[in-house]
Amino acid sequence: MTPTAFLSTTSAHVLAALFATSYVGSIYISKNARLSFSNTRARLDYGYARPKERDERWRDDPDVIRARLVAVSTATFLCCAMVFAVMNSVSGNETDQSTAPQLTVVHLGFTSSSILPHLITPVLFLGPLYGHFLLETLPFQKHWSFEEDVLSSLFSLAGMRNYIVAPITEEIVFRACVLTVYNLALASRTRMIFLSPLVFGAAHIHHAWDTYNRYGRSPAALKRAVIGTVFQFTYTSIFGFYCSYLFLRTGSVYPPIVAHIFCNIMGVPQPGYEISQRPDRRLAIIVAYLIGISGFVFVLPRWSYTQGSLHWN
Repeated sequence: MTPTAFLSTTSAHVLAALFATSYVGSIYISKNARLSFSNTRARLDYGYARPKERDERWRDDPDVIRARLVAVSTATFLCCAMVFAVMNSVSGNETDQSTAPQLTVVHLGFTSSSILPHLITPVLFLGPLYGHFLLETLPFQKHWSFEEDVLSSLFSLAGMRNYIVAPITEEIVFRACVLTVYNLALASRTRMIFLSPLVFGAAHIHHAWDTYNRYGRSPAALKRAVIGTVFQFTYTSIFGFYCSYLFLRTGSVYPPIVAHIFCNIMGVPQPGYEISQRPDRRLAIIVAYLIGISGFVFVLPRWSYTQGSLHWN
């Protein structure tokens, strides 16, 4: 039996763009969530931001963070509501006896998964984890502190944004909602894995304006903003490929959310720094990175397999 496309490809594109616009645009609707900068120009040493002026609003200001947490949470709810509206029309089809709430929950991946998909990302980060072990910064090691590394970091306002609210809302919107409408349009797996995450990457481009202003509105600041934006677009798009694969393969949004949180906590791997700190373990660090990468390639298709995944089947 030939599958039925409940949405046209054009409709899926429009909805995906609407999801991204709603999410990013939500932080500019409220005055409290918007950033404001003076016209100050400054030539600064590379890597240093200029001092914040009194009447400016920067992204790490507590009031800005609070307003943005509310904004993106509201936008995420609205995106899910739009998917529900689509599912309401699908459930009215004579060949489908499921209700709109049931279809919405299943298609958005609010379903449980096995533990194995959640362990794939730590395998990839075997090298960085070994580096942290050598530097004794893993939980309960010498240079780890529950107060600083958990309470002050994870549960501060910035920590709530970086490690909790942003990963959860971004995965629900840019993975669950976006991939659901493309799945309803019968888009190919290749297109969903490698093209839909570009929307996620593009959603981070607006950070360039923030960087340009904080680093002095100079040619050097512009260069930093462009380079940083290109790097962030590339990194987030590649990460999006991975999370899209996880979502489609498992049929659950939870493995991508856990992967997103884990990657945000770990940060970008820095083998050079780890080697500089422990040159006596240089070979071991390199081997750990290589084992992590090869192990990731091996376990990804095996540990992500979920029988009956709605989106993969």
